[in-house]
Amino acid sequence: MRIGIVSDTHNNLKNCREIVAIFNDQGVDQVIHTGDVTQAKTIDVFGALGMPMSGVFGNNDLERSSLDAAINFQGFEFFEPPWIFNLHGRSICVVHDPLEFQLTSKVVDLRLHGHTHLYHHEMSEKGLTFNPGECAGMMSGFNAVGVVELSTLRAEVIKF
Repeated sequence: MRIGIVSDTHNNLKNCREIVAIFNDQGVDQVIHTGDVTQAKTIDVFGALGMPMSGVFGNNDLERSSLDAAINFQGFEFFEPPWIFNLHGRSICVVHDPLEFQLTSKVVDLRLHGHTHLYHHEMSEKGLTFNPGECAGMMSGFNAVGVVELSTLRAEVIKF
């Protein structure tokens, strides 16, 4: 199973349309957003995904009533971090700010975060910690999303 990872979209609708095209072309099975969507119209753009999306809320997701309505309308699910769940035989923890990993002592296979806008790929005894970087920037070629193969915990970055 392959999951697409996206973070810190910060209402950049042009980039979100490109992200949708990337994940649809990649044929990922699930998309996980690690927070900072910011506005409901961004969720509406993600409605064109050909797969389910879930995620966590970030520190800039302040318009919660409109975000919640758009998330529900699209059939997505978002949670308060840390969000810990199992998918395809892997335990996963999703947060926005990597400091939020401290809110749980549970050992998981995959730890996903955003917030820093910086690429982070670390394999340790705690499993894989991954952030593909930011995708809200305005400079082509510096935006990134990730794809993680759950069976191997192999993560790749797709820049656009």
